[in-house]
Amino acid sequence: MTHAAAIRLTARAGVVMTLAAFLGLVAFFWPFVVAPGKFGSNYAPPLIFGVLLVLVLCVILSEIAEGGIDSKALAMLGVLSAVNAALRPLGAGTAGIETVFFVLVLAGRVYGPGFGFTLGCTSLFTSALITGGVGPWMPYQMFGCAFVGMLAGFLPRATGRREVLLLALYGSLSGYLFGFLLNLSFWPFSLDPNSSIAYLPGLPFTEQWQRYVAFDIATSLGWDTGRAVTNFVCVMLAGPAVLTTFRRAARKARFRAPVRFADPRTAPSDRR
Repeated sequence: MTHAAAIRLTARAGVVMTLAAFLGLVAFFWPFVVAPGKFGSNYAPPLIFGVLLVLVLCVILSEIAEGGIDSKALAMLGVLSAVNAALRPLGAGTAGIETVFFVLVLAGRVYGPGFGFTLGCTSLFTSALITGGVGPWMPYQMFGCAFVGMLAGFLPRATGRREVLLLALYGSLSGYLFGFLLNLSFWPFSLDPNSSIAYLPGLPFTEQWQRYVAFDIATSLGWDTGRAVTNFVCVMLAGPAVLTTFRRAARKARFRAPVRFADPRTAPSDRR
């Protein structure tokens, strides 16, 4: 049985999110577009694009809220944001284990892409405040997690074990993609320029891309594998129970249920 999405995405919000996706890709792939130092400082590009991502996220969230977010969806968003903020410190910093993604995937699946996008933003923002992880990397993390949750809401239909396996595979893939994207934000400043896998301004795209892939494999593959395995195992083990719980909550909440005004002359209390 399908349920109405907790947060409705209007056509205009869809257009805004599409444009935001493009700007987000530009912000992540800036080393292939803008050379460090072009804005007067080597560290200016990630800061500029980080501010841009914050503004884009604010616009998207305002569009989503205008499209329709009722008190029940807002309460659910607050609860799951707090849960994710509490889960994140349990695994972060240990062999790439991240305990925050599987909730994003399952919530995005049940409550829809708009809810998944918003939860990704609020979860990372809340956990950053709690753990003191506020910095220029935070907008990139928020944007990456937002799209992990959103894309989960667009996955094809499936039921039973096939659905759990689909979500587990998606969670595993998203673990690799998240790390691959986040590394782009600091790659130009992390190595000696003389290294064969360091960023070198002026190289053709293909050579630059080969350097980055080699950098990602050499420095982050193990960490990203830890995240991917954690996502897969958590979804496979906890997925069935969590999906059942989320769907039961969705049935009881009846998000965006139509409001009907009954004629007081035929109200149950007046019937004989």
